[in-house]
Amino acid sequence: MKKLFSGLSIAALAGAMLVAVPSTHSLYAQEPWAAPPPELQGAQQQGFHDGIEGARKDAENHRPPNVENRDEYRHPSVPHRDRRAYRDGFRRGYDVGVQHLMQHGRY
Repeated sequence: MKKLFSGLSIAALAGAMLVAVPSTHSLYAQEPWAAPPPELQGAQQQGFHDGIEGARKDAENHRPPNVENRDEYRHPSVPHRDRRAYRDGFRRGYDVGVQHLMQHGRY
């Protein structure tokens, strides 16, 4: 009985966490500007998302916008063959993030 109760508690906790954390699609519904363009795939898409997040971090920390200062851009954690695509997507996402955040006075 104790094992069943423990299992149910874990399942309930996992279910609650899924409800509490917005999915990527619901985030894009709230912030459509943060959605990667449909032509981006794979490493470019990941880079775009990371670029948006890099711009957010820079804005939150009141740093001047400069994609070259982001470690994720300079040293991407993707396979070597994907680095150019990742950096292209990152730069695009960073630029979109900076422009959006500047319009809303976060920079």
